[in-house]
Amino acid sequence: MSDIYDLVKRYPWLPSLKTSYSDIASKNPLDFINEIFTSDKSNDIKRRVLTIFNDAFSNIEQLSEYELDENNIYVYLILKIILYIINNKILSNRIANIYSKTTYNELNKENEYNLYYIYQDLNLEVLYDEQPTIYKKFVVKDQQEIFKTNFKISYLNYLKLASNLKDEYRKLVNNAVRQGYVYIKPENINRLLQEHVRMKFLTQNNEISTELDKFKEKLFEIQEFKALYDTITAIWESKKEEFEYTIDITFKEGKDISETFPPCIKEILSKAQEGQNLIHTERLFILWFLNSLKYPEDKIINVFSTLPDFNREQTAYQVKYAMKKGYTPYSCKSLKSYSLCFAKEYKDVLCLEGYFSRLQEVQKDISHPLKYIEVKQYRDSKKLKKTKNQTLDKK
Repeated sequence: MSDIYDLVKRYPWLPSLKTSYSDIASKNPLDFINEIFTSDKSNDIKRRVLTIFNDAFSNIEQLSEYELDENNIYVYLILKIILYIINNKILSNRIANIYSKTTYNELNKENEYNLYYIYQDLNLEVLYDEQPTIYKKFVVKDQQEIFKTNFKISYLNYLKLASNLKDEYRKLVNNAVRQGYVYIKPENINRLLQEHVRMKFLTQNNEISTELDKFKEKLFEIQEFKALYDTITAIWESKKEEFEYTIDITFKEGKDISETFPPCIKEILSKAQEGQNLIHTERLFILWFLNSLKYPEDKIINVFSTLPDFNREQTAYQVKYAMKKGYTPYSCKSLKSYSLCFAKEYKDVLCLEGYFSRLQEVQKDISHPLKYIEVKQYRDSKKLKKTKNQTLDKK
């Protein structure tokens, strides 16, 4: 088994960083930056940090280089400091995505003993059995597939780690649970840790702007750091147009109807605008939804352009295919089953209470996002008509 020092070099987000490398982790950020950028390690660290940003801007799936030495610890901490002072959600999401994917691939190379040590370091209640347990069997066309594992994780830890992942198969009811433990393969635990690492880069900067400005000012006194920061922000300025869009997609040319979108759509568009990586179900839903409202192909593609793994050619092909097939977007019932309904979070009255049908003289629930838009547009038109009549009466 590798000792903890080697594991922390490979995975500097581990809690043991604070104890194994306390001289690094406990330093004041200003002292830390000053020491690194005036040392003989400076050039190598700057090169690695810059490479990570360039990789993130190039839409590749994982880092082109990930050296497992002590400098890897410095790179991780400097990345967090730079993202903190830049305070840009799109940029943070791109770095978080590529770094966490690289982490996932590295974890999958580890032997089971090292993985167990990593899980324990994270204070996860994970048990390892010498003999693997069969936890699932599938029989398809007389072919039997057996799933077995040596690992099981406390369902509480599982729920905590999986809370941000909304894939259907990750729901607790779709996993093998026995006596409070979820039977799980290590690569699936590692996928949960990928999300854990991703969130490490997404801590919101809530400092008062004047305090942040003072902190940046002191950091920029360190010329080598300032030069690196300026290089990164210059690259971002030249690239950011590729990753940003405004929600000005129109149902009819020149008419913005984004305010009539239901919470489920607003939430996904908000995540896309921030550069978050959408799960497969979210991508399908937003694609089918926008297509059902007859949005132009290029505008739909642009919605996906902010995603960390965006590939214009592949996206264009998928959009064209969906437009040709004319798939219908998910109903409210399906969205709830996929945990994609945000009526409560947005406190949306129309979603929560429904609407009164004068034709049927009954209160009805919103059953589909497209019905939501229909009701919204009808109400807006009534308000507009009423306003116009009041204006005419005054005249």
